[in-house]
Amino acid sequence: MIDISKHSYLKYPLFGSLYFSEGLGFSLQIVIVPIYLVEVGVSLPVATLVAGIASIPWMIKFVWGGIADYFIRFGRKKFIILGGVFAVSSLVLLSFIDPSVALIPFAIILLFTRVGTAFFDVSADAWAIEITREEERGKINAAIIAGTFGGMAVGSSLFGAIAEMFGYRFVFLTDALLVVLIIIFPLLIKEVKNVRIRQKVLTLFLGEFKKKTTQIVTVFAPVFALSSGLLMFVVPLYMKTQLELNIAQIGMITAVFPATKVMGAVIGGFSTDKWGRKITLFIFMSISMAFSALFIFTDTWMVLAVLYSVIGFLHGGSFTAFAAMLMDVTNPKVGATQYSFLTSLANFGELGAGSISGSMATLLGFSRVFLFSAWVIGPALVILNFVDLKKAN
Repeated sequence: MIDISKHSYLKYPLFGSLYFSEGLGFSLQIVIVPIYLVEVGVSLPVATLVAGIASIPWMIKFVWGGIADYFIRFGRKKFIILGGVFAVSSLVLLSFIDPSVALIPFAIILLFTRVGTAFFDVSADAWAIEITREEERGKINAAIIAGTFGGMAVGSSLFGAIAEMFGYRFVFLTDALLVVLIIIFPLLIKEVKNVRIRQKVLTLFLGEFKKKTTQIVTVFAPVFALSSGLLMFVVPLYMKTQLELNIAQIGMITAVFPATKVMGAVIGGFSTDKWGRKITLFIFMSISMAFSALFIFTDTWMVLAVLYSVIGFLHGGSFTAFAAMLMDVTNPKVGATQYSFLTSLANFGELGAGSISGSMATLLGFSRVFLFSAWVIGPALVILNFVDLKKAN
């Protein structure tokens, strides 16, 4: 067993690889599944609704976090493995379901894959909070977000090519195999269990939300994520329905977005540790506001690819600073519960907006959805101004 306290540099590949597997799942849900459903005859609003329903486990991450914290005496690693195994089993089952004749069972099993990944995620989040110092949180979140979006980049391009050549069934089986290979890494790491007794999770959790800074961050989290959510499903579907690209082409172009997010995450991580969370957020979010509105001018795949890459870079930087901010206000004793609750709110804003984006595009048109994605950044910047991280510390 490897003692990570003696080899601290291993934190970054450990969490990078764990979140890489999550990124593969996100590319499946955000890019592959909506296009798959549209190709088999499911309407645009229903396709985004199914993908949005699969996001429910991420909106209630505090439930999985509460379970992980309640049984904290068993450590975090066991729950990472448990969540990974559940996700893999569901992916294998999903490969045998045809959504054109069994859409509801397909949606239910897709939901189960995300339950396993969400449980995996909250346990990894809590482990990261426990073993990193405050001055490392920008860099550890850079590794986490780079891993997540690196997985999305690889998943979007790889899964799109596999779907084009071999069919969608093999996409789900490939994802399952890759996750199995990745969760071997934490099995090699020695975990030190800092808490050996059952905790009063609810009391500790509620006590944290009596703090003013935590209350403001709670309001900020869902509003911050709305812009990303409005673009999440709509851009791939815009490529399919308006630019008339095939799944392999969409996968390749979509891979640009998370790939540049990786670069933004790395730069955002270092600037977050050096200059602070708020200033990094203000810079990246303000520029994102302008570039999100420019999507209305994307009439060719080349223009879209360039703009999508810029937006990806900006989102990567802002999400890194945002995640570090959430870690700052989180009590490690209830790390899984509190951090997952805050990220659940962000996921509710992001994935909730994503789930209705197809209907918005149908009713209002893609251009108005793009403009809304820019406008909602304004209220988030106003709320951010009131966050005082010095009081949180």
